[in-house]
Amino acid sequence: MTNAQLQPVTANNMPLAVPGNDLDAYIQAVNAVPVLSVEEEKTLAERLYYHDDLEAARSMVLAHLRFVVHIARSYSGYGLALSDLIQEGNVGLMKAVRRFDPTKGVRLVSFAVHWIRAEIHEFVLRNWRIVKVATTKAQRKLFFNLRGAKKKLGRLNPEETDRIAEDLGVTSAQVKEMEGRMGAFDAAFDAPANEDEDNAVPAPSQYLHAEGNDPAEMLADYDSAEQNHEQLGQALTELDERGRDILQRRWLNEDSKATLQSLADEYGVSAERIRQLENNAIKKLRGAMTAAA
Repeated sequence: MTNAQLQPVTANNMPLAVPGNDLDAYIQAVNAVPVLSVEEEKTLAERLYYHDDLEAARSMVLAHLRFVVHIARSYSGYGLALSDLIQEGNVGLMKAVRRFDPTKGVRLVSFAVHWIRAEIHEFVLRNWRIVKVATTKAQRKLFFNLRGAKKKLGRLNPEETDRIAEDLGVTSAQVKEMEGRMGAFDAAFDAPANEDEDNAVPAPSQYLHAEGNDPAEMLADYDSAEQNHEQLGQALTELDERGRDILQRRWLNEDSKATLQSLADEYGVSAERIRQLENNAIKKLRGAMTAAA
C-alpha cells in the first residue's frame, strides 16, 4: 500500500486528505468524524495487517485526521500555512497506518505521533528559510528544542544559553550559532528599492553586482572566443605545412611546447632558422585573421 493508494480519504463525499482552500470547512469535517473505540481500531488494524485491506486503512486514517490538525497547529509559529502543515502531517499519518502492528498492544495515536511530527519537521526545515538552518540530526533537534525555549525566554543571556546547552547535550557555542541562524532573515536578491524610506536597506543586487558575470557580456565573450577559434583554424590552413607544424608544436600544443633546438634537429636546420620560420608564420597568421575579421 502506498500513500497514493490511500488518497483521497472521504467523508460524506468530501475529500479530507487534502485541506484545500477552505481550511475551516476541512477542520470542521475531520472533527465530525467519530473517534474509534479500542475494539474498532483493533479490528481495522488487523484487517489491514493480515489482509492488506485498504478500506480498513482509509477508515483508520479518516478517524485520526483531527489528531494531525492538533499537532500541525503547534507548528504555526514558523510562518508556514497551516494547510501545508496539515497535509504533510497527513502523509506521516498514512505512513504510520501502513506500519502499525496491532499485536504490539498500543493505540495508533501513540504510534503515529512520531511519523506525523517527522514529516512536519522535514517540511518546516525545507521551507522555513531559503538557506537551511539545520542539516544534521543534532542540529535539527537543537533547532526545534531551542525555538520552544526561546518562546518562553526571548533572547538568551549567557546563563540561559549554558543551561539550554546542558539540557540538550550540546555546547554553548552551538546554541549561540543556532540562535543566530534562527534570527536571520531571507532577503530577495533583486528586490526593488523603496524610494519612500530614506533608511531602507538596499537589495543585495545593488551592492553585490559583479561586472564579469553579466549574462549578456558572458555570451558576447563566448561568441567572440568561438569566432576567433574559427578564424584561427581557417588561417592555419593557409600556411605551408612546415610553418603550420612549427606553430602548432611551439604554441598550440597543450601538453608541452617544442624547443627551437628540437625542431632544428628534426628539420636539419639551425635553431635560428626555425625562429625565422616561426616569425614568418606568425605574421602570415595575423594577416589572415585580420583579413577575415
